Amino acid sequence: MAVRQITGRRLNEFAEDYVVFDLETTGISVQEDLIIEISAIKVKGHQPVEEFTALINPETHIPAGATKVNGITDDMVKEAPLLIQVLPAFLSFIEGEILVGHNIQSFDLLFIYNAAEKLLQKDVPNDYIDTLYMARQCLPQLRRHRLTDLSAYFNISTEGAHRALNDCIMNQKCYEQIGKLLGAGNPTAEVCPQCGGELRRRSGRFGDFYGCTNFPSCRFTRNA
Repeated sequence: MAVRQITGRRLNEFAEDYVVFDLETTGISVQEDLIIEISAIKVKGHQPVEEFTALINPETHIPAGATKVNGITDDMVKEAPLLIQVLPAFLSFIEGEILVGHNIQSFDLLFIYNAAEKLLQKDVPNDYIDTLYMARQCLPQLRRHRLTDLSAYFNISTEGAHRALNDCIMNQKCYEQIGKLLGAGNPTAEVCPQCGGELRRRSGRFGDFYGCTNFPSCRFTRNA
């Protein structure tokens, strides 16, 4: 019987200290595709203080579709280290930190969880903040909430988008701007009192209620 991996909670807050991170991969399938770049920026007191970035040799051909998005070619990674060599350093870099990223709940974290379990038999218990969810709450007027859309809204340069470190730089600036919106009193989702996640209105057999989006790890509910 497989042991359930320990993962962190999705938070809905403006943190002073965190690590923003981003991956580039050979595709979108967690089970079939591979990480080819990891980058991260450590932030203390809202100021970037340290960077981590590494290309990774996936030991397979990078599909043309992936290269078209991120610009990473086979030649660029042929002398790069393997993921098993890079991943321990990355996990050390993020140890004990809140992670921040754009759409990380549905993409980047799944790749990291899978790689840490398969290669190192390790959990990644960091709590995290997904700026996609925060942007949807704070900026409902935007038609789309991609990282490039947020950057354009906040007048942040998108030069070099879709390379991991450049996306980290963009995301860190966008997160800080979103934090200012939160501080200005813009409406956000209600926060779960047990885990800090987002409460969402749902319909059940006995009527409407608010449930935590970190379900099933958090089972908090309250009547609507």
